[in-house]
Amino acid sequence: MNKSLIGALLFALIAAAGWYWTQGRTTQEPVSAAAPDASQVLVGAPMADVIVPEALSAQARQGETYFNAVCASCHGTNAAGQDGVAPPLVHRIYEPSHHGDMAFVLAARNGVRAHHWPFGDMPPVEERLTDGELGAIVAYVRELQRANGIN
Repeated sequence: MNKSLIGALLFALIAAAGWYWTQGRTTQEPVSAAAPDASQVLVGAPMADVIVPEALSAQARQGETYFNAVCASCHGTNAAGQDGVAPPLVHRIYEPSHHGDMAFVLAARNGVRAHHWPFGDMPPVEERLTDGELGAIVAYVRELQRANGIN
């Protein structure tokens, strides 16, 4: 292959990754006198305002039960994340086109290296979850995402 073609492809790949990375981040609000600074943010505070749908499917209701028992201690109530602990799963970074359902399953089973957030690596979930339980958790997270405009 031609060196200039390889360089152009590499540049395009880096530019696309940079664009995606910045699109997935939340925007910073202007700092005002009323806004808390970083030293005032409580570790464990929710990182996202999550709209919970009025009704969940039967599978997602079951997934909510499993999520609360296994995942919420890190990822927070309604997958809103916890500042300084773990990211919100109701976030554009976790939209299905970027992190498919199997990404959640593999993260729970095997852990995952940190790549979007500064929380460090996620260890595997200690409790052994069945395929059905993991599927229900994913259904719950996806229904929360859809209710918050993440498709």
